[in-house]
Amino acid sequence: MGLFDKLKGAFQKTKEVLRTDVRDLFKAGEILDESKLKEFEKRLLLTDMGLTASQAIVAELREKHLGRTVVLKEIWATVKAKLRSLLEGSGDLHYDPNNMLSPLKLQSPGPTVILVAGVNGVGKTTSIAKLANALQKSGKSVVLAAGDTFRAAAVEQLTLWSKRLGCEIVTKPSGTDPAAVAFAGCDLAATKNKDVCIIDTAGRLQSSAGLMEELSKVHRVIAKRLPGAPHESLLVLDATTGQNGLSQAQHFSDAVKCTGLVLAKLDGTAKGGIVVAIRQRMGIPVKYVGTGEQIDDLAVFDPPSFVDAMLDTEQS
Repeated sequence: MGLFDKLKGAFQKTKEVLRTDVRDLFKAGEILDESKLKEFEKRLLLTDMGLTASQAIVAELREKHLGRTVVLKEIWATVKAKLRSLLEGSGDLHYDPNNMLSPLKLQSPGPTVILVAGVNGVGKTTSIAKLANALQKSGKSVVLAAGDTFRAAAVEQLTLWSKRLGCEIVTKPSGTDPAAVAFAGCDLAATKNKDVCIIDTAGRLQSSAGLMEELSKVHRVIAKRLPGAPHESLLVLDATTGQNGLSQAQHFSDAVKCTGLVLAKLDGTAKGGIVVAIRQRMGIPVKYVGTGEQIDDLAVFDPPSFVDAMLDTEQS
């Protein structure tokens, strides 16, 4: 099953909004005027893709279709093509949907250090397990570091995953400085010649200055043990998050220099447009998409499939 098939039920809100907009605004055979484009821009904003992206899409429609007879298939082709280009960015996103490791900047020789962060309850631990599973299936040796030392349950959950996956894990007593766990994880990976070290962190609100500074310390300590690390700083983002997702991306990137997003918890309440806003404002790409609850439910982000699923105009 491809990414489109897995995601086509995830963006119900977005599809409902845009299908209604198409019927209301773009009448086949009529001449497309400026008032319709301005109204469409307002409605694109309801998908959480942000002003910059919405304006870019409307500008493309204006250039190609303003003053011409409306042909719905051509309108949608323009919208989809522009959305894909916005998500792909300036030619820097070349992931292979069939290669689970293609989004990662893997080091050779290793270890590659991947720092994973996000707000409370976003699905970090499960996403880490899925990523570790994908790495091991691709022949990479993995070490996990349980850096959420404030919640014993978080350490227990990650430990359970490590046992299921058969990979090593570094843990420390509750209350230990998370930076010490990250350092120990990197040290073990380096001394045992492991390919990848994935470091979990405690969930935290981006508005908590003290906790964000703690996360910055983790980032600095990792670099002291392995210069150039972390090689990936992944922000796990709840797909149902609206414009707050942009705030999360900004604050977490200030703390740990985010290199990519993992979009988790896709279901019928997701809008999906926020990842377009983040890509446009900050240049941070989506790298992986969580497509379910099972260990193999992780997919490489593929802009064409994502856009097709988000719009899914075949049923409109």
